[in-house]
Amino acid sequence: MTGDANPFESLQEQLDDAAEHIEIGSDVLERLKNPERVLETNLSVELDDGSVGVFRAYRSQFNGDRGPYKGGIRYHPAVTRDEVKALSGWMVYKCAVVDIPYGGGKGGIVIDPREYSEAELERITRAFAVELRPLIGEDRDIPAPDVNTGQREMNWIKDPYETLENTTEPGVITGKAIESGGSRGRVEATGRSTMLTAREAFKYLNKDIEGASVAVQGYGNAGSIAARLLASELGAKIVAVSDSSGGIYNPDGLDPEAVREFKNETGTVSDYENATEELTNEELLTLDVDLLVPAALENAIDGELANEVKADIIAEAANGPLTPEADDVLADRDVFVIPDILANAGGVTVSYFEWVQNRQRFYWTEDRVNEELERHIVDAFDGLIDQYESLDLPTFRTAAYVVAIQRVLSAYEEGGSWP
Repeated sequence: MTGDANPFESLQEQLDDAAEHIEIGSDVLERLKNPERVLETNLSVELDDGSVGVFRAYRSQFNGDRGPYKGGIRYHPAVTRDEVKALSGWMVYKCAVVDIPYGGGKGGIVIDPREYSEAELERITRAFAVELRPLIGEDRDIPAPDVNTGQREMNWIKDPYETLENTTEPGVITGKAIESGGSRGRVEATGRSTMLTAREAFKYLNKDIEGASVAVQGYGNAGSIAARLLASELGAKIVAVSDSSGGIYNPDGLDPEAVREFKNETGTVSDYENATEELTNEELLTLDVDLLVPAALENAIDGELANEVKADIIAEAANGPLTPEADDVLADRDVFVIPDILANAGGVTVSYFEWVQNRQRFYWTEDRVNEELERHIVDAFDGLIDQYESLDLPTFRTAAYVVAIQRVLSAYEEGGSWP
């Protein structure tokens, strides 16, 4: 496992690989490989002890050819400018793959939120909202939750924006609490799309997902919900899960909901009583399972570790969990990888539904949200299969980028270049 691969360079390499299979000029491709603008700011915030904390923060707006910029805000000590640029680029092509009318954005603050009180986090978030105010808006740039952020932080951004703009504009941000204009089904959306794409992949490969063994690396929102839905709706057997502290394993299966409750109580999955063995994250990633779900951070599997991966199918619930070198190794070994820009696209898809509901001031039932999400994800999967087979593409990831680039390119060419 490595953190050395530059995620922005990984994104650009993925785009270059896909561009070999379509007609696109090198000049236009270069435009599609780089962000349009990046905000870099320092937030000066008074802490509880009276001292002033200074926090580096970013917002990247990668491409707006298909609509407003869209993407989450993460709080993590490893946030970098290149990471945020890469994540905003992945958002462009993720939105294009599932054919929703957004561009791509991403933001982050270099912070370990565990080291700060709730009051401090609120002040830091509101300070960031003030910096974001000139950039965001329901027709300009629409942030959402990401790593270590959720409904609470989104509400903290929405409130100062609406106050300073003297407006009511719930669509300025998504991932909000229901009472603040959020959508039903949003919390489960990323895990649900991971489950749906895994189901479709097993069908496509003529494999039975009922009883299939599953390992999940990263037991946060996406990973834990994907595990629960894979087990409860498809009958898969969750044999291993992990978080930043390590992993647990039971070949007879783990109860994903009980493990989640244990983690909520203790802060970790380690020492869960029904596990037969404890694992490192690297050991979990190399288990002999039918389905592997990397649901933590980028660069979880590099080229070296990919040689040890024994899973038949990988569903990327995280953004960029495989390096390009790992992709090459797994392709040579005929491991079927469901790329992040499809597998975890449920989050942005239901964010789009939330934005639509905010604009209409008419709110959907959870059943309708889930039905619409399934339609979008299944249609997108089928579209990638068509390209994968008709163009005889080397990987499913390449198929995803071919579809996405063509849609972004069409929007760019139809709009023209001005001024």
